[in-house]
Amino acid sequence: MKVPAGVSSKANIIKAGVLFSILVWSCTNPFAPKLDETAGSTENLISDQSDIDGVFKNFAYAYTFSDTLIYGQLLAPDFTFIYRDYDKGVDVSWGRSEEMKVSHGLFENTQRLDLVWNKILSITSDSTNIVRSFNLTITFNPTDIVFVDGRVNLDLKNNEGKWQIVRWVDESNF
Repeated sequence: MKVPAGVSSKANIIKAGVLFSILVWSCTNPFAPKLDETAGSTENLISDQSDIDGVFKNFAYAYTFSDTLIYGQLLAPDFTFIYRDYDKGVDVSWGRSEEMKVSHGLFENTQRLDLVWNKILSITSDSTNIVRSFNLTITFNPTDIVFVDGRVNLDLKNNEGKWQIVRWVDESNF
C-alpha cells in the first residue's frame, strides 16, 4: 500500500509536537523553582504557649514583627515589669497596660528589633522562674543602632494550659 504524499511529513510534525510538549511540561526550570507554599505560613513561627519554649518563641516573634497582639498574649493580667534606674539608684516598676504602651512605642519607633535568646542560666523545677540571657539589637535608623546584652528574670504561671509572664525583672545594665 502506498502512503499518500504529505501524510508522512504531517505525522512526523504531530509526533514532534507531542514530543516537544512532553519535554516542555516535564522539565523543571532551575531559574524558576516551585513556589514554597509554607514560606508565608506563621504556623511554625507562633506557639500556643503550652510550654516554656513557646513563651520565648512568641517573645522573639513579637519583637521581630512588632506584633503587639502576640506580645500581649505573653503577659498575664497581673503582670509587673521591674528595672533598675541606675542614674537615680532606684527600682522602677509598672503594670501590664503601661508595658503594652511602652512596647507599642518601641515597635512603632524602630526600624528593626533583633532579639536572640541565649542560655537559660537558671530555672526552677516547676518552670515558674527562669533567668535567661539575651542579645537585643535595636535599629532606630541606619546610623542609630543600639546593642543590649542582658538577662531577664521571669516569673511565669500556667493559666489554663497557656504559660504567661507574671513578673519580669530586667537584669541588663542598660
